[in-house]
Amino acid sequence: MAAIMKKKRKFKISNVFIYLILSIWAITTIFPFVWIVNNSFKPSSEVMNHSFSLPKKFSKQNYTNAFDKLNILAAYKNSFLISGSVTIAVMVLASMMAFAMTRYQFRGKEILNSLIVASLMFPVYSTIIPIFKMMSKTSLLNHPLSVILPQTAGNLSFAVVVMTGYLRGIPIEMEEAAYMEGANVWKVFIKIIVPLAKPALATVAIFCFLWSYNDLFTQLIMIRRRTQYPICALLNEISSKYGTDYGLMASSIAIIIIPVILVYIVLQKKIIKGLTAGAIKG
Repeated sequence: MAAIMKKKRKFKISNVFIYLILSIWAITTIFPFVWIVNNSFKPSSEVMNHSFSLPKKFSKQNYTNAFDKLNILAAYKNSFLISGSVTIAVMVLASMMAFAMTRYQFRGKEILNSLIVASLMFPVYSTIIPIFKMMSKTSLLNHPLSVILPQTAGNLSFAVVVMTGYLRGIPIEMEEAAYMEGANVWKVFIKIIVPLAKPALATVAIFCFLWSYNDLFTQLIMIRRRTQYPICALLNEISSKYGTDYGLMASSIAIIIIPVILVYIVLQKKIIKGLTAGAIKG
């Protein structure tokens, strides 16, 4: 009896230690966002002198200036157009490629799989010059497609790896039963594979959306017109054009990261489920 009580006590102490570490981690993660939001309600001079204190007077002037001086709504539209298109394209292509890679045998399959994994090692910086030349020759510069196409290609390898690992763990018996009932490949893919792969698709969606949304490098290279700027490119302009107005910068950053936080909150459970299931089953 004493041994059991001692074991339970040790377990509780270890839990306290774990929760303490996680709490410290959560505080260090949340604090920068709280600090940004707090400073977004201050004038620039107060941010410089008292950045860690509460505002003397809460003012929404910085947010008003952000919408008046900067066309943030148009930038949001451009960002969601680009990131949404990239996310949908990657989800569709990656799920189809993973289905073929896990359910069919064909010549060169192992080589193709190795090439997909190897492509993860190439950074975007090493391919930006030939991609820029291609976009220039096809007259796609300053068009959303000049960002959508490279980002789709850049995210596809990661998405295929995640989807392949997940689909390998889905039993094939349901698909065989569907084929025996007269279903074709497309029906099996849409009616069986896609619903079962929702956790992996959610994982792919969130990572692709965030990578596309935050990809300032590709946006600045491919898009030069201010009216076509996504939200991150607009933030870069704030830091250069309005570099001394720290209140405006804080409010703009707060506005920009709101979609990212909302996406995380909505899909966080599916993200964890998709990653862990793919890792275990793959």
